[in-house]
Amino acid sequence: VQLQASGGGLAQPGGSLTLSCALSGFSLDDFAIGWFRRAPGKEREGVSCISKSEDITYYADSVKGRFTTSRDKIKNIGYLQMDSLEPEDTAVYYCAAKRNYEWEYWGRGTQVTVSS
Repeated sequence: VQLQASGGGLAQPGGSLTLSCALSGFSLDDFAIGWFRRAPGKEREGVSCISKSEDITYYADSVKGRFTTSRDKIKNIGYLQMDSLEPEDTAVYYCAAKRNYEWEYWGRGTQVTVSS
């Protein structure tokens, strides 16, 4: 069971990035997918998540209206589309998966830097 987040990089304020979370060893059908981030000097923050059935999504207030989470069950990949990026979005982003209540599996982070 592995998750691998990718797609981070450098973006200008107002720009966009799309993060991907590739799952291997299990089916995306069985898991909710969450996105978290840790900015320098700050605690880890929950950014977004999408339920197994895709009928429930959550966004932190700080990203609401700018970020969109989705999933492709055929490709077994979760996505976080990040638009209108702000310097405050600079952080290491992680994806995680859970069957029920606890985030059981975590991927290695991908760095997102928003700077002009």
